[in-house]
This record gives sequence, structure tokens and C-alpha cells, in this order.
Amino acid sequence: MKLTKVIKALTAAAILLLSSCQDQRPSFAHVEDGVFVCDGYPSHFIGTNFWYGSILGSEGEGGDRARLEAELDTLKALGMTNLRVLVGGDGPDGIPTRVSPTLQKEPGVYNDTIFRGLDYLLAEMAERGMKAVLYINNSWEWSGGYGMYLEWAGAGKALIPAESGYVPFMESVSRFVTNEKAKELYYNHVKHVVSRTNTVTGKAYKDDPAIFSWQIGNEPRCFRNDPEGQAAFVDFMWTSAALIKSLDPNHMVSSGSEGSWGCENDMDLYERIHSCPDIDYMNIHIWPYNWSWVRENTLKTNLPIAIENTDKYIDEHLALAAKYGKPVVLEEFGFPRDDFQFAQGTPTTARDEYYRHVFGRIVKSADEAGLFAGLNFWGWGGLAGQSETNLYWQKGDDYCGDPAQEQQGLNSVYACDASTIEVIKAATEAVEKALQK
Repeated sequence: MKLTKVIKALTAAAILLLSSCQDQRPSFAHVEDGVFVCDGYPSHFIGTNFWYGSILGSEGEGGDRARLEAELDTLKALGMTNLRVLVGGDGPDGIPTRVSPTLQKEPGVYNDTIFRGLDYLLAEMAERGMKAVLYINNSWEWSGGYGMYLEWAGAGKALIPAESGYVPFMESVSRFVTNEKAKELYYNHVKHVVSRTNTVTGKAYKDDPAIFSWQIGNEPRCFRNDPEGQAAFVDFMWTSAALIKSLDPNHMVSSGSEGSWGCENDMDLYERIHSCPDIDYMNIHIWPYNWSWVRENTLKTNLPIAIENTDKYIDEHLALAAKYGKPVVLEEFGFPRDDFQFAQGTPTTARDEYYRHVFGRIVKSADEAGLFAGLNFWGWGGLAGQSETNLYWQKGDDYCGDPAQEQQGLNSVYACDASTIEVIKAATEAVEKALQK
């Protein structure tokens, strides 16, 4: 009888231990009833774009782990725990306007230094309770993107918009969605990236809670209006999402889309993509300057128009999101400095007002548990110094929020931008307060 009691007691203890272990299993970010759940709690977030994080984390060219750690500490202190990061660039180094050093030099040939930099970044983010959105490709040339895959597939030299102009460039990359060889090269890259094991932590990427979601690409576009092209684009997006999910069922998948603007202003095309069951939430980007809502000499006077258009754009995508019960993340938006200046220390009056309004939208949504669930401003320049001679990035210059094809300082938020930092800090605190209710 005593033995029976001992066995029962041991069994109960084993069950309790097993339950405890299960409770301690990694918590992956996911969606429940249209709301993000992170680490077991409903979540709305304010984050930033930190595209160069894997380069900073490397021990090779461009690497600066001391700066990386300082940047992460600063971002954490500001309440930003969600960072959108480029996995790595594609193609040879030394191409004008392209990220350097790149990750994938040739199809299936990788610069493992950059991969180890991404490993280090994820490990450091995990220590700080931060999560990464990792985008795998790009439709634009600044990281290689569609054009590079087409070149590798034998479809002609990748064009550089600064040389060819954007119209010829977009006509060229529009062939990606119907080029089976180019897409196959991309799918192979996806398999290699998503199946990786972190060399710092020993964790497979698929088992790492520091990854918030995988993203098919940065601003994937069809670049076409014809039915064949659009059907091929939808198929590409659905196929990519399903592939990622098959390799990693633990993490969310997102598109990286700009919204209807990146779908030839066709909301139906956007809906066809985001009705995919393997795409967990919706993305939008908003660029008041790039979309001509403001110009160099109207940054302040046309600010009310930019705000009005921003609200309209957010609301029309939220209406679609409600149909599918999927959260919406505004994962790119930016605004130039006053008088279209680029230097650190120049005023950011209009930017601050624009940020304050957009941040107010996420605070309100957090208070109401709404579908507008997160945002990542573009982009974090942090502790970067500015070249005294180069308006556009050149090898050896510090990395900042603006990629190499844009004026350095155009949209970057530097750690020394005191007024903007104050706006960000106030907003993250307000979101946290709303979530604590």
C-alpha cells in the first residue's frame, strides 16, 4: 500500500514537472482573434527598420558589434522591441547604389560572415526581449532583388535605376513573376535561409522566438497590370508563403507589401494576395514624399494633406483586414527633414508632427485592441556618423536608415534627433500604458 502511494506521488510529480516544462516552452509570436500575442500577452508595438543589422553584427567588412549592442540598448530603452531587418543582399559587391557587403554572391554561394552577423543580431535581440521581422528578398535594386535573380536566370543584365531610369527598370523587373528559373532561384534561397541553425545560440531559426515573422520580400510588386502577370504574382506570393510555412510552422509569414500602392493601386490584387491562409497579417507602407503628397518646398504647408491621405490609406486597408480578421502593420513610413535638408542636427518639425499623428493611431488602436497592431518607422540611423563628402553612401561610410540609393539622412532618425526621440518615447510609453489596462 505504501509502495502504491509512493508510485502515485511520483507520477503526480512527473506530471507536474512535465506541465511546468511545457509552460516554459518557447513562445512564438502569433495572431489570436485579430491581435498579436507575444510571450503570452496581447501586443501592439512601435518599432523601426534596422535593415543593416546583420552587417553590423558581422566580424567582417562593415561589422561593428560594439555599435550594434549600443544601438540595441538605445532602441530597447526607447521602448522599441520590433525591428525589421534585411536578411542580406544579393549579387556581387561594388555595384552602385547596392547594399555592401552582400550575403548571396552567386546562386547558392554565401558570404557566411553576414550570416553569422545575423546569428549574432538575433542572439543579442533575444537577450533584450526583442523580435525581428526578417525579409528575404527585395523588388528593388538596392539589395539586388528581382533584377539580380533575373540576371542569374539568364534574362539580361540587372538594371540600376540611377543609370537606366525607373521606367526601364520597372519594365525589366516585371518579368520576374513569369520567369520560372528566377523564381526557382529565390525558392532555393528561401530554403537555405529558413532552414539555417544559429551558430551563436545553436537554435534552428524555426525554433527561435526572437523571430517575429518571415517576410517574402521588401515591397514585392507585380509591376504589371495584365491578367497573366497578376495571376503569376498572386501564385508567387502564395507559393512563397506556403514554402516558408512548410519549412517553419512556428513563425508567422507576412508579405512585405506596400498595400494597394504596391499592387498598381488595385485593392483587389492586394486582397487576392492577403486572403492567402499562410499569410498571417497584412502590411502597408506609406511614403508622403515619394508619393508626391508633399514636395521639397511643401513639407510643412502640405503636411495636413499628407496626414489626411495617411489616415485614408490606413483606414481602407483596415476595412479589408476586418474582413479576414488579420492585424495590419504599417512597417515603413518616413518623412524628410525641414527644408529637405539631410544633415544631422537640422530641424525635424514637420517630421515630428507627422510621426506624432501616426503614433497616435497606434496608441488609440492599442487602447481599443484594434486591428492596427504595429508600426516600424523608416529608419533608424542611430549612432551613425555622416560623411563630410558623400551625399550617397560609399564603401567605408557608416550605415544609417537610408540605403545607398538615397541621400544619407533623408529619412534617418538619428540618436541625436532629440525632438523626434521624445515623440517616439512618449508614444511607446502610451502604447505600453494602454496594454496594461
